[in-house]
Amino acid sequence: MKSTVIFSMAVAALVGKASCDRNAALIEKVGKDVIVKRLDSIFTVSRKDIFRGGRNIDAFAGLQTVYNHSNQPCLHISWLFSDAGRPSPTRKWTRLILDEFYDSDGIHGYGYGQDEDQGQLGAWYEMGSMGLFDVAGLTGKEPSFAIGSPVFDKITIKLNPDYYPGGKFEIVTKNNSKENIHIENL
Repeated sequence: MKSTVIFSMAVAALVGKASCDRNAALIEKVGKDVIVKRLDSIFTVSRKDIFRGGRNIDAFAGLQTVYNHSNQPCLHISWLFSDAGRPSPTRKWTRLILDEFYDSDGIHGYGYGQDEDQGQLGAWYEMGSMGLFDVAGLTGKEPSFAIGSPVFDKITIKLNPDYYPGGKFEIVTKNNSKENIHIENL
């Protein structure tokens, strides 16, 4: 008897045989170098299909791929390089996803690669465009953001004065371009 396992809501190439439910535990168990190699391999292969699981839309789109950005449980994976202590690949791959996945091409034609459930792809685009993302969805005891590669030269976030002093939080980039994506200092 032949057994087939399909990972439709996880990335098998990343998870492998580790049975961890937290990113830090997975990275510790597998090792930072192994995780970084697996992640880079996932995105290198997935870029050929524009990070979306194929060039055709049908009932099986995204199920026969290594990474499908349209699959909401996968949205944090490009940010795991930072969790493994390697922020440069996070900036590279998130910027490529921002530039290539979110498009108005002939297959999808509406800016999102497939399935915009609950606004998550739009929210990912907004957070990624600002260069900010928390892989735990701000649910941790001490939430924090990974720093990506902002696509804008200046971003101003108005803060609620009931909770934050200062009125605003600004992100300012210098020499920002598709080629110049890495951050030298904060």
